[in-house]
Amino acid sequence: MTTTWHDVAAPEDVAEDMPITVKLGDRDVGLYRLNGEFYALEDVCPHAYALLSQGFIEGDEIECPLHGAKFHIPTGRCTKEPADRDLRRYDVKLESGRLFVGVA
Repeated sequence: MTTTWHDVAAPEDVAEDMPITVKLGDRDVGLYRLNGEFYALEDVCPHAYALLSQGFIEGDEIECPLHGAKFHIPTGRCTKEPADRDLRRYDVKLESGRLFVGVA
């Protein structure tokens, strides 16, 4: 399977406590920075429509701003209901001063 890389942001666009939403076609993807590392996750909460990147970061988790579901940012693993599944995770690379998100 071939990965298509999308130029989405400059590293300085993503603060440690302020994820951003990027569009990859019809997909909303949340871009996070934790301890200097970058992560990209499906941005819509699987429980009810809410952009997770507008939620609350606590440690290495993001909390949904609507109903409090939580997800582990490095893996996308659901750690607290009411969501009932993990988030899709996307690869991120830094190249030539830009962040790229890979979609397979």
